[in-house]
Amino acid sequence: MRQAMTYLDSILSRVTKPARYSGGEWNTIVKDWDRVDVKVALAYPDLYEVGMSNLGLAILYDILNSEPHILAERVYAPWIDMESEMRANGIPLFSLESKRPLREFDIIGFSLGYELTYTNVLNMLDLAGIPVAASERGDSYPLIIAGGSCALNPEPMADFIDLFVLGEGEEVLLELIELLRMWKREGGGRQELLRKAALMPGIYVPSLYRVDYRDDYTLAAVVPLVPEASPTIKRRTLSKLPPPLTGPIVPYIEVIHDRGVAEIQRGCTRACRFCQAGIIYRPLRQRPKDEVLRAVDEILRNCGYSEVSLLSLSASDYEGIEELVQTLIQRYKSDNITFSLPSLRIEELSLRLMELTHPRKKSGLTFAPESGSERLRRAINKSIPEEELLRTMEFAFKRGWMSPKLYFMIGLPTETSEDVDSITELIRKTNLLGKEVAGRQPQLKVSVSAFVPKAHTPFQWVAQNSEEELSAKLDSLRHSLRKRAQFSWQDPRMSLLEGVLARGDRRLGGAICRAWELGAGFDAWSEHFNYQRWLMAFEESRLDPGFYANRVRPLDEVLPWSHIDIGVSQSYLKREYLRTMKEQETGDCRVGKCNACGMERWDPECERRYKELLPKTKNVNEY
Repeated sequence: MRQAMTYLDSILSRVTKPARYSGGEWNTIVKDWDRVDVKVALAYPDLYEVGMSNLGLAILYDILNSEPHILAERVYAPWIDMESEMRANGIPLFSLESKRPLREFDIIGFSLGYELTYTNVLNMLDLAGIPVAASERGDSYPLIIAGGSCALNPEPMADFIDLFVLGEGEEVLLELIELLRMWKREGGGRQELLRKAALMPGIYVPSLYRVDYRDDYTLAAVVPLVPEASPTIKRRTLSKLPPPLTGPIVPYIEVIHDRGVAEIQRGCTRACRFCQAGIIYRPLRQRPKDEVLRAVDEILRNCGYSEVSLLSLSASDYEGIEELVQTLIQRYKSDNITFSLPSLRIEELSLRLMELTHPRKKSGLTFAPESGSERLRRAINKSIPEEELLRTMEFAFKRGWMSPKLYFMIGLPTETSEDVDSITELIRKTNLLGKEVAGRQPQLKVSVSAFVPKAHTPFQWVAQNSEEELSAKLDSLRHSLRKRAQFSWQDPRMSLLEGVLARGDRRLGGAICRAWELGAGFDAWSEHFNYQRWLMAFEESRLDPGFYANRVRPLDEVLPWSHIDIGVSQSYLKREYLRTMKEQETGDCRVGKCNACGMERWDPECERRYKELLPKTKNVNEY
C-alpha cells in the first residue's frame, strides 16, 4: 500500500483540478502522526469544492485538532478521472494532510447532508479497501461513523455505518473519541466498543437493534437487542453555541462558497412545514453582536477573504441585523470588504439589507416564495401575502434590481392545478410591475424543484407526487413561462429518489448497495445521475420505490425514524399536519406565543414560555 502511494504525484498531472487532492492549503493543520492517540478522517462524500463549503465539517476539524491527543484530517470523494487513476495504479483513498490511506485511521466520520451522496459513501469505503457492509468489518478496520441532517433517519444507511452521531456533534464527538482512546488502551473487541458507545446520549448503533415488519410491509418496531441500547435515542443539542470558527482552511481553487463564513445564529422559529432544517436545528440560538464582530475580524485576518457571509437559516430574523450590518460596513469601508446575507425573507427589510451590502452591484437578489398561490403559502406556513410580495418586488425594481431569481416548489401538499398556474400569474404581475416602475420588463429567473417530504417534519406522512404528475406540472410551466422568464428546473426523478431515501427503512440498504454495484455514483450531479440503475436495483431488491415516496402514511404508523427523538414532539408535528389541511397558519414563537413544539424539554427559554402557556389551555395537544 505504501508503495502504491508513491505513484500519487505522477497521476495528479493527468486529472482535472489536481489541487482537489494535493492538500497543503492555508490554515491546514498537520500533526505528528506518532504523537497522537486517536486519528480521525473527516469524510465528505462529494467533490472537494462542495465539501470545502461545508461549515459543519470545518467546525469539527478545528475542534478536534485543538485537542493535543487527536489528529483530524480530510478526505473527499475523488472525481471520476481521479478514481480511475487510483484504481488503475492500486492507490487507496487517502487523506489530504498526510496522504495516509484511510485504513490507517481509527475513525472515519462521514457527513451525510444529502441523500443522493449515499452511493459515494460506499464507493469511498471501497476505494479505501474497507468492506462496505458493517457486518463484514472486524477489529482491524477503522470505526465508520456518520452524522449530519440525513443521519436523523439513519435506517437506509444502517447496513454500512457502525454508529451514528445524532444532532450537533461539537460535544458528543469528543466524548466518543475519549471512549475510543480508553478502549484502545484497555484492549477489547469491536462489539464491546459499540456497546459502550450506545450508552452515550446521541449515539445510535444500528447493529444493536432488530427491525420487525408487518405483513403489509410497514414497520412494526425497532427492538433493542442488548441492555445498552436505548429504545429511544435523543438528538444532542448544544445549549450554547461554541466560539465561532475563525481560522478555516482556505482552498487553492474556487469552491462553491468561496468566501469567509461567520455563523450569526443557529435554528429558526418560522415553522415552515416543508422545512426540515427549521425543525432539526431548534432551538434558536443567536450569537451576541460583539462575538460576531470579533469573529469577522479574525476571519479576515486569518484568511484574507474579500467577502464574508453572515450565516443563518433566516438572516433577517437576527435581532439587530441592520445595526450589525451597518457596523461591519463602516468598519471595513476602506478595505473594500463585502458582506452577504443568505436566506433573506421576502420583505422590505431584506432589500434594505441588500442595499447596505451591495450599494452598487444590483445582482444576486434571490427570494423563495415557494408557491405562487397565497392559499398554498398559507397551508405550508410560509404565509407571505401577495400584496407584500409585489410591494417588495416594486421596492427592488425602483432601486435597480431587474434580474431577481425566484424559487418555487411543485408537488406541495394540498396543491391544485390552480396553484401551479398561479406561479405563471405571479410572474406576469411581477413583469407588469417592472415595466410600470422601471419602464422595461425585468429579466426574471425562475427555478422550480419538486417538493420532497422529509422525516421529522409535519409533512413526513404525505405522499410525494409521482413522476407523471411532476412532469405534467413542469411541462405546463415550461409552456406558460415561455418569454416571461428564464426557466430552470431539477429532474423530477432526482427528487423522487431523494424522497425514497429520505423516508426509507433499513431494507433500502440492499438497493443502495446494488445501485452502487451497478455503477451509481455522484447521483446529485445531473451528468452522472442514472435513474434506470436505481430502478433496476429496487427491482432486484424486491422493493417498490412508490411504497416509500408516493404513499400517504397514517398518523399512527410506526415510522423508520420513530425511535429518534429530535426534541420536537410527534404531537406538535401532527397538529401542524392537520393545520395544513385546514389552511391554518402557525405564528412565529420568537415574537408570539409558545407553540408547544416539545423543545420545552430541552431549552430553558422554551420551558419558561411553555409554562406561561399551560394555565391558558387545558389540552396542549389541541393548542
